[in-house]
Amino acid sequence: MPACLPFCFFQGYNERIGVYLPRCIGAAMQEEAIRWNIKVSKETDLTLRTFLGARGAKKGDLSKFIEEAVRWRVFHRTVQDIRDRNGDTHPDELQRIIDEAVGEVRADRSAKKKPGRT
Repeated sequence: MPACLPFCFFQGYNERIGVYLPRCIGAAMQEEAIRWNIKVSKETDLTLRTFLGARGAKKGDLSKFIEEAVRWRVFHRTVQDIRDRNGDTHPDELQRIIDEAVGEVRADRSAKKKPGRT
């Protein structure tokens, strides 16, 4: 996966869990933005602009809304793909895989914090 994308890949044990996650979920748009040209129906445009306008939208809120919607859609689809892929796996086995992965991440974060402390 190209390094320029704002997603990282996590591959779990036994190739059961694989996730592309935004590096900064919920964070404000990065300073360096990419311009998109998109086409939507007039109905969708009016509905979204009315929705945003009713909430006091400011300049840039349409872009923020689209970015958040894309992130949520990617996340939701990824979760669904994982569910489909692991549908035949026993819940206890999945929990073991998750616990092991979480333990490794916590150990890695803990190890990174320790050298800087005095």
